[in-house]
Amino acid sequence: MTQTAQALPSAALPDDFRIEPQQAPLGARVHGLDARQAPSAAQILQLKQALRDHHILIFRGQQLDDGQFLRFTSWFGSVFQPHPDFPVLSSGADGKAPDIVKVANAEDGELGNSELSAHSDHQWTPTPSSGSLLYAQEVPRDGGETLWTNLALAYDTLDERTKAEIEGLRLINYNPFVRLRSGDYGRMGEITYRTPDIEPIQGTEHPLVRTHPESGKRLLFLGARTEVELVGVEPQYGQALIARLREHLARPELSYTHRWQVGDIVYWDNQATLHARNAFPADQRRRLHRVSLAGSRPF
Repeated sequence: MTQTAQALPSAALPDDFRIEPQQAPLGARVHGLDARQAPSAAQILQLKQALRDHHILIFRGQQLDDGQFLRFTSWFGSVFQPHPDFPVLSSGADGKAPDIVKVANAEDGELGNSELSAHSDHQWTPTPSSGSLLYAQEVPRDGGETLWTNLALAYDTLDERTKAEIEGLRLINYNPFVRLRSGDYGRMGEITYRTPDIEPIQGTEHPLVRTHPESGKRLLFLGARTEVELVGVEPQYGQALIARLREHLARPELSYTHRWQVGDIVYWDNQATLHARNAFPADQRRRLHRVSLAGSRPF
């Protein structure tokens, strides 16, 4: 059985607007905002500050068509488009991606029903997206939760010796869509560290420790399984260091797991988080719409 977009709760009144931080390593719940209506200037500023502080914002009980969803996302930035010749999810033959990506295991959707490891979207491109908004249309009864990891907290909780060890290191993230096996989305980046006997593929070099362009927070900018290589570092040492950092990123005290409800919109800062997905049964439908926002070159 799958929940569908029927019998949604009515949107809260504007004078109920408030942002409530979660009792979790990241995230805040937004109350009293109907995404079909233009937010006030004060509300937009509060939402942007809350995203900087909490990294993900959760809006429940929304009822939007695609045009209304795109209009809502435009308060926070313009739609991400990939660089020419850098394939991303839903890239067409012309290299462009649709404004709304359909993340679904049915019809014209993407990503099926398998588990997806923790990653930052478009990290292998020159200018990864700044954030994304995912809107739930249908959700499975079992599984399909999304887990977000706080990369600022991940960096802050490293020991001082490790912080000194990784200071100034540069990381190449290789494009999983270049080497992607047919339908094997759940195992993107099966080779997690490139060694000299593996042919180079398309990738982009970014700092391993990234500075958030708005908050100034320092972030451990590394995915859980994507194929990577540390620049100018001996491969065996680099592989061991990446494995150690990924073990740290997997600590449960750095993450929040979201159990989806129909009508949820989750807006996450792609610069400060990783996100992953639990598997769910293939006979249960999961359909969400995603809009990603343009970003800048990491520094």
